[in-house]
Order: sequence, then C-alpha cells, then structure tokens
Amino acid sequence: MGIQSTGANFSIEKYKKARELTKKVVDEVSQNVFIGMTELDGHKLIDETLAKYNFEKKWHPNKFRIGKNTLKSFREKSEEGIALQQNDIYFIDIGPVFDSHEGDFGQTFVVGESEEYKKIKVASEKVFQETAIAFRENNLTGKELYVHATESAKSKSYELNLKMNGHRLSDFPHAVHFRGGMSDIESEIKPELWVLEILIKDSSDCFGAFFEDII
Repeated sequence: MGIQSTGANFSIEKYKKARELTKKVVDEVSQNVFIGMTELDGHKLIDETLAKYNFEKKWHPNKFRIGKNTLKSFREKSEEGIALQQNDIYFIDIGPVFDSHEGDFGQTFVVGESEEYKKIKVASEKVFQETAIAFRENNLTGKELYVHATESAKSKSYELNLKMNGHRLSDFPHAVHFRGGMSDIESEIKPELWVLEILIKDSSDCFGAFFEDII
C-alpha cells in the first residue's frame, strides 16, 4: 500500500461530494457569525451546521480562530477569552466525513473594513492559487510545492508557517496510507489526493490568514 493509494471503497464521486458539502458548511457558518461571539460559539455554530448536512464524524477537530489566534497552527491551543470585534479577522477549518469520505476545507473571513485584514485574506488565497497552478503546470513534489508557497508568500510581504503543510485525504481514514506532511514528500504529488494548506502571518505578528483545499 503506497502513500498515494486509496481504499477499496474509494469513490471519486463521493469524495468530490464530500468536498463540496464541506465548503458549503464553511460558507454557511460564515454567514451566521456575529459580533461578540467567542471561539466556543464558533465551534457550536459549526457543529449545528454540520448536523444539518448529516455528517458522520470528524476526522479532525473543528478550528475556529479569531484575531491573534489566526496566527496559531493546527496543534497550537487558542488563547482564551477572545471575542469577534467590529473590525476583525477569523478563519474556519473543518474536516468532516460524509458517506465514508473525508472533506477538509479552510478559509479566512474579515468583519468590518480593515484593509490590512482584507489584504492578508486575499493574499492567503493568492498564495494557494499560485502554488496550485505551479503544481498543475510543473508536476511538483510536495517539498517543491512548499518551496514555491514560501516564495509566493514572501513576494507579498508575508511569512508562511510551515507547521501547516498539507496532507493526504481520501476515504476515511487517510492515515492508513500516509500520516506525514506534504512538504516531506520528495516525489510528484498525485492530483486530488492531497490538501494544500496555506497559513501566512503579517510582519506585525498580530494576525494571520489561512486557506486550504484539495489540489
């Protein structure tokens, strides 16, 4: 069993449907956030929304990061007591399982009119898009993908956090195929089996932005 193999029950149609449902949940949650909510409120909102779509389980815990907690990588704990302000930044990252297939999607959102927040949100998506294009055009390895992402972030005056470096995705659980990070892979990455994660931070060290999706 190789690191880019899939299970006997893997269905590309179910896999793509899981992806679309995951993105739909993130979008719906973002439309229901409110000023003054805490990250605990965000987790509750995510769970309530997931329940509407009959998810089976989570293959990773929900992440709802506000303000300076947007600097945190996946395994870092959020600072407590932070609530969403009139002008603020937050991101959502969820990993639900639908019909035995994994979804994983994350996106940053901005509340209010802060140009700094808007700029870094757009930059996180552009770094992702530019790296995904380079992947499609040049058949890059996982390691090469993150070299490209690092340079893309740097060109926009942001720093890439390599603790969030992508991973396999598949029918549940993908861990039977590979547990490590994408940046560890020195062979070409197969399309649609890997999630590219982009977490960048501002030079002020006060906030960051995150975007992830299948490439």
